Amino acid sequence: MIDRHRMASPRARAGRSLLLSCLLLLSACADDDGAARRRALGDRPGLDAALRVADPHRGGRLFGQCAACHTIGPGAGDRNGPNLFGVMNKPIASNSPRYGYTAALSALGGTWTPEAMDRWLADPAKVAPGTRMHFSGLADPLDRADVIAYLQSQSAGSASRQ
Repeated sequence: MIDRHRMASPRARAGRSLLLSCLLLLSACADDDGAARRRALGDRPGLDAALRVADPHRGGRLFGQCAACHTIGPGAGDRNGPNLFGVMNKPIASNSPRYGYTAALSALGGTWTPEAMDRWLADPAKVAPGTRMHFSGLADPLDRADVIAYLQSQSAGSASRQ
């Protein structure tokens, strides 16, 4: 049997080693940033504290989980979930006029404030029993704050969109 790794040129092996080293370095940097932000929060962080250290760029990466069902662009269509562009500070179950919101979500009333979005992202089924959103939630308060910061950055009036 031929071992393809032994047959790779020294240049290819060096390139793979460099790529692996860069990936490890980048993942370590991300962990250091998260650790520093967590230290800044203290033992029992509230939403306000988490939002003060929230990273919308990281929230955009976390939004990748949401992108399976949601779009987030001006005028983008709906998928299994509504387009979330400009959702923050809008009435709940109203962001996309084309989307068929469940009665469970429509009955909530209120506005997508950071506090409402935090509760929703933590456990959608608990907030609106009967929702079609099959997502177990984000347990980490900092992850939720990052996603909320990202959602806030994705609106027509936002200064910096990704």
